[in-house]
Amino acid sequence: MNHVREYRKQKKISQMELAKRIGVARQTINLIENDKYNPSLELCLSLAHVLGTDLNSLFWDGDEQQ
Repeated sequence: MNHVREYRKQKKISQMELAKRIGVARQTINLIENDKYNPSLELCLSLAHVLGTDLNSLFWDGDEQQ
């Protein structure tokens, strides 16, 4: 599970706006938010930058045990 949707909503931006900012289709954002697409590292970094967070916070839950 990732936290893209939560961070996007905190920033009060739509899927379309986020997609435009990082150069992907809105559907890609939807797939990422629903854990149906594994983004590349480059895309993950872009998401984290635009959403004002880091990769750990965005894609990993600190409570999960590995």
